[in-house]
Amino acid sequence: MIFSAGALGAPAITSAQEAVAAAPVAPVVTTAVPAAVPALMAPTPGIGQPSGGWNLQQPMTDYAVEANNMVYNVLNPVMFGVAVFVLILLAWTMFRYRAAANPVPSKNSHNTTIEVIWTVVPALILVVIAFPSFRLLANQYDPPKADITIKATGHQWYWEYEYPDQGGFTFDSVMLTNEEAAQRGTPKLLDVDNRLVVPVGATVKVLTTSADVIHSFAMPAFYMKMDAVPGRINETWFKTDRPGVYFGQCSELCGTKHGYMPIAIEVLPRAQYDAWIAAKQKENGIEPKQAADAPVDAAVPAAAPAPIPVADAAAADAAAPAVQ
Repeated sequence: MIFSAGALGAPAITSAQEAVAAAPVAPVVTTAVPAAVPALMAPTPGIGQPSGGWNLQQPMTDYAVEANNMVYNVLNPVMFGVAVFVLILLAWTMFRYRAAANPVPSKNSHNTTIEVIWTVVPALILVVIAFPSFRLLANQYDPPKADITIKATGHQWYWEYEYPDQGGFTFDSVMLTNEEAAQRGTPKLLDVDNRLVVPVGATVKVLTTSADVIHSFAMPAFYMKMDAVPGRINETWFKTDRPGVYFGQCSELCGTKHGYMPIAIEVLPRAQYDAWIAAKQKENGIEPKQAADAPVDAAVPAAAPAPIPVADAAAADAAAPAVQ
């Protein structure tokens, strides 16, 4: 009979495996790394999130207030007036020039007065709209000096945030499941595991880019929307004086999970923000930078030289060359 080496060694291998399986396994002790998570603020209903109505969200930045005023005080009245005028004109034309009232139709080809009116009036309307819109664009895209810079990188389908001014630490921001949102008490499809944290009253510059496709960083309460384009850095900014939680989203069609890529910004008082930054730096092994204007210790005066004995002084004078 012929036996293979594998067949002869099989019982030995099986017994060895059984011995290993029967051996006690020492438990692995892991040390949890404390994550720098601020005390999560509860969102305020009707502020920084959709309310289910047709109005714009309550504005929380200066240029958002300006945009709100422009919409309700300029654009909406103009659109309403034009729509009502066209509706009345259309109804009057249909009634006045119907076939029953005009058995013999008019043969006029044009009317110079009417043509001038319908050219000049729309141009004047655009001029009225242009002045506040130019001012709004200038305020939105000509930011003041930034206090904090944050880089937001879009991925399919989550956001990555970087704090270059605080050592360059980064973290991902992924949407919570409906169960996790319910446990936290926040709106579903809007909150994330790691919120973007900024201090209240600071001018925040946001640099947007993408790692794959075009995304868009949008925060309606701040009147902020900027595309995140692969291979390019775009810039936007915001400043709010109200602590709280504000929700936005990616507003560019970026793929199948486009609707599951929210943005959550948590605005904290300065002391809480500084504590969060310190915890994040410690978590990532970053040494905090010393402030440039930190007080410098007073210079220690140099010790006065010991007096030279008289005899040594006389010898030194004798050894010195004579000055011509």
